[in-house]
Amino acid sequence: MEPFSPSEIEFTLTQVTQARVLMVGAGGIGCELLKNLALTGFGEIHIVDLDTIDLSNLNRQFLFRHEHIKKSKALVAKEAAEKFNPNVKIVAHHANIKDAQFHVGWFKSFKLVFNALDNLEARRHVNRMCLAGDVPLIESGTTGFNGQVQVIKRGVTACYDCTAKETPKSFPVCTIRSTPSQPIHCIVWGKSYLLNEIFGTSEDQASLDLTEDQENASEIAELKREAEALRKIRASVGTKPFPQMLFDKVFNADITRLRSMKDMWKSREPPNPLEYESLVAKASEQFASKEEILKDGQRIWSIEENLVVFCDSLDRLSKRMIKLLAAVSEGMPQPTITFDKDDPDTLDFVAASANLRSHVFGIEAKSRFDIKQMAGNIIPAIATTNAIVAGLSVLESFKVLKGEYDKAKEVFLTPFAPQRLLATDRSRLPNPECPVCGIYYTSLEVDLSRAKLNDLVEDFVKLQLGYGEKEFAVNSDAGLVYDPDLTDNLDKDLSELGIKQNSFVTIVDEEDEDTFVNVVVNIQEAKLADKPIKGFEDGQAPNIPRKSKKTLPIHSNGVNNGVNSTNGKHQLDGQVPSGKKRARSDDAGPPLQKQKTKADDDDIVVIDDDAGTGAIEILD
Repeated sequence: MEPFSPSEIEFTLTQVTQARVLMVGAGGIGCELLKNLALTGFGEIHIVDLDTIDLSNLNRQFLFRHEHIKKSKALVAKEAAEKFNPNVKIVAHHANIKDAQFHVGWFKSFKLVFNALDNLEARRHVNRMCLAGDVPLIESGTTGFNGQVQVIKRGVTACYDCTAKETPKSFPVCTIRSTPSQPIHCIVWGKSYLLNEIFGTSEDQASLDLTEDQENASEIAELKREAEALRKIRASVGTKPFPQMLFDKVFNADITRLRSMKDMWKSREPPNPLEYESLVAKASEQFASKEEILKDGQRIWSIEENLVVFCDSLDRLSKRMIKLLAAVSEGMPQPTITFDKDDPDTLDFVAASANLRSHVFGIEAKSRFDIKQMAGNIIPAIATTNAIVAGLSVLESFKVLKGEYDKAKEVFLTPFAPQRLLATDRSRLPNPECPVCGIYYTSLEVDLSRAKLNDLVEDFVKLQLGYGEKEFAVNSDAGLVYDPDLTDNLDKDLSELGIKQNSFVTIVDEEDEDTFVNVVVNIQEAKLADKPIKGFEDGQAPNIPRKSKKTLPIHSNGVNNGVNSTNGKHQLDGQVPSGKKRARSDDAGPPLQKQKTKADDDDIVVIDDDAGTGAIEILD
């Protein structure tokens, strides 16, 4: 890192004291970063974090103490950091950064944004919002001893999505349900299938994908019948026979059925069903010492001990569910209990269920401590790594405040690399093929009380953006609202089509030649005296970049809307427009039919680590 001269330091400090900055995330990196920002003297610091403080946070999130458990991270971090520098204004938001209140206009009110997040999707959202608002972003992350810091500026440096991220590790649903071979398979089954079926959101049968080969389709059809049987057992929660009913279903009847499928076990050992009554008879001593077993989470429990924990956790969860149901008024959604690695009831249930299933399939059992790490996908977090990365983020922020992006670096903390602890490189240039920053962002003032889609199409897209006679499509947050084959919506109010204040509208050029990149328009509501839409002041069409011949899957409206490309034609998979026609796959093809997408799939499970990678994803 190059040293600053005295004059540069003086200038930078002036910039710092006048800067209004946003920090997203108040966890491991966030605590260190907030302390640094306060001590450096940043004039106004806003914090956004949805989480509350858990016991497992205290070893590395030094702003928090035991008495803060279950309190808001953002609010406690604010109170703690104010003591470092009372002259700094700190504003805390206990909320989700994806909430509507944190719109593009709000992002634009900051001089600089710092990401201190621990999951991939939130990182991508902040990246897109900063690009839309043309606000510089400093991205950071850690995984164990490794860390990285990256400066992101629209049109100047690469954005977070300019390079493909590591593909989440995935397991086919039939591996999880029918042929597990590793402890993680059994753990995910207990956490994401069995717990949800009994106490969470039961599976939507319509979401299961039947487009695989016949063997897989047959197996999934059987899984539907199993889910129906579990729903009947779910109705018995809290009754005396409930534990045995559930045990007999998942550890005996289901296993007996699987064992009968001879072809499945030609190259592997078949599972062995368990008998509830005989196992209970063997576990009388263990039932008597239940409290000692529950206190010892470091040791691998025996099969009898796992039965004890299974029954006891079911009893605790059943009592919780009955209490929740009693508090629900008519017409309200049914309450659910979801897994939390710091919730002993759900953790015990998942640990015992996973180990019993492991025994059935001849798989190594794990201690509750190990299962907590695996189910929560906990990556060892090193406090010193977080501190180093937070310090590097502040150093890079000085260059951003001075506008010296040519001096900004991507910094990598790699303690086990043969070269050196900190490896720096010049900021990469934007990837022209990037589906997030390789598009054109603009904003538009709209009088939503009277503006119609036709005003947007004719006055803004064709005239002001310069599309003229080009063929193009218009997508809202809800889906396709206009293309040359879909004109029924032109006379409808924009508000009727779900386009409102802070909405995003994406214009997709459908021409094969001289094709504009996607244009993402942020809608800003205004009362206008003349036309209901106010575009560019000078009336000059903007210089929209052209697409290269080869394009990547397109992200629009800040999310992946599943836009496919076919000879330059673009439409949204799985979405039916508001008018009478569906988007077509090509000029001559039939209208697209609704297809299953990840958004429709309840079998997807994503567990994020501190670096936002290494997710577990279960696919049909």
